[in-house]
Amino acid sequence: MDRIIDRGRGPEIEGTRITVYDIVDYWKKGWRHDQIAGLFRLTPDDVQKAIQHIEQHQDAVMRDYQAIVERHENHEYSEEVEEKLQRSRQKFQARLAMMDSAQNAEMQHAGDNGGS
Repeated sequence: MDRIIDRGRGPEIEGTRITVYDIVDYWKKGWRHDQIAGLFRLTPDDVQKAIQHIEQHQDAVMRDYQAIVERHENHEYSEEVEEKLQRSRQKFQARLAMMDSAQNAEMQHAGDNGGS
């Protein structure tokens, strides 16, 4: 799985439903490939291909990404859908917090052991 394809939803990692737009927020924040891979349950190579695509087509990707963000910010969902989105966001935030905690523990362990 090392190709970026477009099945009509925008460029995505082949064999997944993860688009390069899903990667953009974390790429912009400077996350490492392995961190992004862990979040989306991808291989670091998959993430590297997505980032390469973003960098090679940055103007178009960022233009489309901004349009997606604006569309989501301005869309009004039904109460039922909004509740589902809120639960999904909470699960996602919990996963991010767990990853952050694991990374902090790893860094603390490395510091306690002289980086080994």
